[in-house]
Amino acid sequence: MRCWWPCRCEDWAVREGVNNRPWIVDDALWAVIEPLLPKWPERSPGPRPVDDRRCLQGILFVLYTGITWQQLPLELGFGSGQTCWRRLGRWHEAGVFDQLHRILLAELNAAGQIDWTRACVDAPREGEKGGEATGPSPVDRGKTGSKHHLICDGRGTPLKVITTAANVNDVTQTLALADGVPPVAGRVGHPRKRPDTLLGDKGYDSDPNRRELRKRRILPVISRKGTPNIEGLGKLRYVVEQTFALLHQFKRLANRWERRLDLHNALVSLASGLICWRRLKHHTP
Repeated sequence: MRCWWPCRCEDWAVREGVNNRPWIVDDALWAVIEPLLPKWPERSPGPRPVDDRRCLQGILFVLYTGITWQQLPLELGFGSGQTCWRRLGRWHEAGVFDQLHRILLAELNAAGQIDWTRACVDAPREGEKGGEATGPSPVDRGKTGSKHHLICDGRGTPLKVITTAANVNDVTQTLALADGVPPVAGRVGHPRKRPDTLLGDKGYDSDPNRRELRKRRILPVISRKGTPNIEGLGKLRYVVEQTFALLHQFKRLANRWERRLDLHNALVSLASGLICWRRLKHHTP
């Protein structure tokens, strides 16, 4: 039985623009990703595996459009959804997408496009599916869901994303986000991973966390509950909302559908790397 998606795929391409096919991996991006992929054995049993580049494009197709793995059309030549799903898990175990994110962060840092003077944190709720790291949402009638905790630099570049259950308080992830920023090379000296200041709303109000951030030589700029917001803080923190908007343009992440937390995190890391890649291309002369 033929898949019903190709006609919808054409409609989607027309709506977004005939030449706008973001799931196509260009040569420049593939040159960065290919060395990171684990090699297949020269003599492996069974049929020849689907080409890695085509399989990656199938993963990106699911990430951008939000369709299920079973609906990935074979007519596009990306392999079956099961093939792409398994390849995603294999690459995540090898740390491919985390390495890609670090490499692109280093290139942005070398180009002077990472603002270390401040970092912003926030955490809206995501999704309504079951699986690992899910829980009843306190703001949506107790529906099961997850949420992303994000820290970005002063320009909105994603540095670290953590997925937790929807009922996990934002304040509990403050230090995990600050410590989770990977060492970013690209400049003379040791790789950097600490911003000068950390900006947060009242959901991150905690004196113990403030003390721990100061021990890490990070100045906390966080509004206190029961007092007026710090003047001008919103004008500096808007970038984190912008980054969430970019992250959730990937329809597979706007609502969490992956029951396996490792596969969901793999897609989040891939999306973060793609956001960095877009910024790098935009600022490359």
